[in-house]
Amino acid sequence: MTLQIAIIGAGLIGPRHAQSVISNPSTTLSGLVDPSPAAQATATTLGTTYHSTISHLISSPAKPDAAIVCTPNHTHVPIAKELLSAGIHVLLEKPFSDTLETGLSLLEFSKAPENAHLKLLVGHHRRFNPYVRATKSVLDSGSLGSIIAINGLWTLYKPDSYFAPPGDWRASHSRGGGVIPINLVHDIDLMHHFFGPIVRVSAERTLPQRPSPPHDADEGAALTLRFASGVVGSFLVCDATPSPHNFETGTGENPIIPKSNGSDFYRIFGSNASLSVPDLTRWSYDGKTEKSWANELTVDRIGVPDDAAPFDLQLKHFVDVVNGGAVPNCSGEEGLRALVVCEAVVRAMETGVPVDVDVDLLKK
Repeated sequence: MTLQIAIIGAGLIGPRHAQSVISNPSTTLSGLVDPSPAAQATATTLGTTYHSTISHLISSPAKPDAAIVCTPNHTHVPIAKELLSAGIHVLLEKPFSDTLETGLSLLEFSKAPENAHLKLLVGHHRRFNPYVRATKSVLDSGSLGSIIAINGLWTLYKPDSYFAPPGDWRASHSRGGGVIPINLVHDIDLMHHFFGPIVRVSAERTLPQRPSPPHDADEGAALTLRFASGVVGSFLVCDATPSPHNFETGTGENPIIPKSNGSDFYRIFGSNASLSVPDLTRWSYDGKTEKSWANELTVDRIGVPDDAAPFDLQLKHFVDVVNGGAVPNCSGEEGLRALVVCEAVVRAMETGVPVDVDVDLLKK
């Protein structure tokens, strides 16, 4: 019996999720929900039913077993709660919510006795990217030695069309827009995935390049990070500069952003070796008489495990979790943890002082 899955939101990412649902033999696309009348044409193209509201979907014969929420950030929490209340499992696009308070309320709601049997996952799909899986395998193998530091970049240029209606919320800080909650949250999640929780952040805002109004959302920041493990890091995020140094350009994951071979975005430094990503080049003194700057470095190229699409792997994982055969790769707690750090980054930019992050916050 296939899992009936609905897509909530017909914007940039909703149809991409829909294609994964259509291509997976264990799932059926049961409907598309979006208040815009134009979404009806998208539903027709996808070969599914159109619904203007979630309540209409729930009351229809197309009520799904699960749903993937792909709506603007500030709508994530109320939509997820509405779906859970109807007995529907949820895969929620990142960020988990637009504020810590609403995120905590959703987490508590999902764990209430009447909802505890339902699954709530967060769509940090990059955990399933082949370059990320290869990097995680290298880290878990211990071949870099003790991890010392990480240097990261997410820098590119977003055109005016990205901020045009109905995507104008992306230019608004109060509506969940800006490079921190939209883009940096991905990298924060991967930093947690690789190195464990971040416990302190400092941040300096980049010079704004867009007119305000209408733009009042953050365009970028230079960060320093400390992890509970003792690893330290630096990170530059900016969406107003022409640059190939970002996840999408480096991996070719997003079909609308051309891939550029040789543009790295992470450099990981260990006591035995360092690793650049996504070229997956490992630098060491393996085979040399001693570790010394006087010796030529040994260069190894590490291959990716496969070319499977991250969204497809994420959907397969969601199905496995709903069917009871897997532990969530990115739970609500992990999704909220990334948001906590993003809020700390914003606070550090506003105050000009380092902000400590309570790693036990979610337990309290």
